[in-house]
Amino acid sequence: MDMSQSADAVRNGLVLRFTLPASGELRAIASELAAKVADQFGVTGQGEGGLAATLEELARRVSPSNDGDLAFEFHKMDRELKLEARSDGRASETRIPLPA
Repeated sequence: MDMSQSADAVRNGLVLRFTLPASGELRAIASELAAKVADQFGVTGQGEGGLAATLEELARRVSPSNDGDLAFEFHKMDRELKLEARSDGRASETRIPLPA
């Protein structure tokens, strides 16, 4: 698993990215890990299935074949958290308001 911060961190607020295989043991925990990171930013609730389900859906959109790597990015900008999943040149994102 690779975790890094982007050079964009200063310009766009906090940026955190982690990358792991799109299949295998680590893939099984990817959405859970991403949900725990988002929880640290203050994201709560998120409707039926919670945040892990939202992140799993993002991952499914970009990595339907489970080949290659899957990356989650977290961009904290003002009062919003942008969550993005990337794999094999595809990306999908959602934005979640943060508590004041």
